[in-house]
Amino acid sequence: MDELPEGADIPELESRPHIPSASVMLSRVSGDGHEVLLGHRSPELPAFPDLWSFPGGGVSRVDRKDRTGDRLSVFTLLREMLEEIGVTPDGNGGFMEVSDEVREIVCKDKSGWLEVAEAGDISIEKFDCQVITERITPPQSPTRFQNTFFHVALGESGVEATFPPGRSEFDRFQWWRPEDVIEAWESNQLHLPPPILTIFRDLLEAMEGRDLIAACNVMAEDPPSGPHRFEYGPGVECILIPTMTLPPSTHTNCFVLGERGGQRAIVDPAIRDEDGYKLLKDKVEEIRGDGSDIVCTIFTHRHQDHLGDMDMISQIYQAPVWASEETLSALPEIQETWKLREGDEISIDGPSGRVDWGVLETPGHCPGQICLVGEPGVVAADNCTMVGTILVPSRDGDMGAYISGLERLRDLRPHTLFAGHGPLIPNPERMLTQYIEHRKARHAKVLQAVKSGCSNLSDIAISAYSDSPRANPALAQDQALSHLNELVRTGDVRKTGGRYHSENPPHQVDGSSEGSSRSVWYDLNCSVEIGCRAIV
Repeated sequence: MDELPEGADIPELESRPHIPSASVMLSRVSGDGHEVLLGHRSPELPAFPDLWSFPGGGVSRVDRKDRTGDRLSVFTLLREMLEEIGVTPDGNGGFMEVSDEVREIVCKDKSGWLEVAEAGDISIEKFDCQVITERITPPQSPTRFQNTFFHVALGESGVEATFPPGRSEFDRFQWWRPEDVIEAWESNQLHLPPPILTIFRDLLEAMEGRDLIAACNVMAEDPPSGPHRFEYGPGVECILIPTMTLPPSTHTNCFVLGERGGQRAIVDPAIRDEDGYKLLKDKVEEIRGDGSDIVCTIFTHRHQDHLGDMDMISQIYQAPVWASEETLSALPEIQETWKLREGDEISIDGPSGRVDWGVLETPGHCPGQICLVGEPGVVAADNCTMVGTILVPSRDGDMGAYISGLERLRDLRPHTLFAGHGPLIPNPERMLTQYIEHRKARHAKVLQAVKSGCSNLSDIAISAYSDSPRANPALAQDQALSHLNELVRTGDVRKTGGRYHSENPPHQVDGSSEGSSRSVWYDLNCSVEIGCRAIV
């Protein structure tokens, strides 16, 4: 947590119980084979936007009433099918599309499912489903799901998915052959959550010499569960390394670039304890089992939640270390290193050919921070995240360079951002624009605070963060100072004897003739409790 102001303390994040949930892979007969239904999640959603996934959702309070185990999961499954896609059993072993009136009752109140069932509007007689896998969401964020995935065969019923009244999590539905899903993902034509991708890989493996129905029967006999290969993009695997990072994140994303059976590069293996050591060791053994060679270790920047213990790493594998000059200077003496600079290219050979990753310098968050730009997307280090926030430390960060770096990343129009923490970012342009607009708006608020007469750091931070009353004072001051440093550099603000002034006197701004009379100071060297989510 190198980003925190000196002396700031942060409490440990309390672990939350996994949320039980149920999802459904619906299949239908199509020509000489079968198709499965996927929905595209709306880009407006705060969680997992722009991903193709199965319909489903968390177990609700209503679902739990007098139900446990499989019965509870099946009830949730049936309710979610009706709510999200408007399909329900017809009571004769087939399926039907529900009326708008029935669907509105259930969407308005989840307990409405029992109401319409008791009224005879729907029936679950002869309904058949099977559990094909169980997964627990990896620790990418504080909210994690224990998800039971069902297969429901629609056969030749001909029902189609429709949108619910009001807001839907999905903006598109599409039927896919399983092999087409993998092909589209591998050619960067769609985004899939890693668990959904592994389900399709398991399904295709089970389909060798079988049709989809028979393959699901095989999976249902012994549903795959436990750890799976965690792929963020084609040729981009991820290992979640537990680190002392900024909450609500608890892990750092260590990426493995390259194809199975070809050369591999390991990015940010931030191991510092036995848990991290075992995770990396297991992955390296798997890599070697694929017949792959590890050609280098790359570190994106020098913050301690991204740098690994080199002694521990060398016990697992040996490879030259590639990083920027600033990052290499933070590491112990290493026999073989390579200094990465803007414009360098890292080529990784694999069974399908060579993949090039270009080096892009984005030093705003940390001096010497680099990104890796390739066809699958950008390994984006700590420029942005879908979980928590990104700090620009006042002591060595650069707010101007940070905003400029975000704009450069956006101009690349990458397919995906592989952030240093949290899930993959499937909508880079949208996310980066939000980050840029937020930082520029905060920059303007800091300047306005000075123009309105605030001259000391405490008053400026209070004014600039008046729209975020829950912002921690120490973090608000530190981020305000980062903005002030940039404003001083550009000449918009002058600093004299520890005070900040604008070229425009206070009485010329918004008709105000009085500056701030507050004189409260926060000692950044004292121990300050930080909330689990910083608002900057």
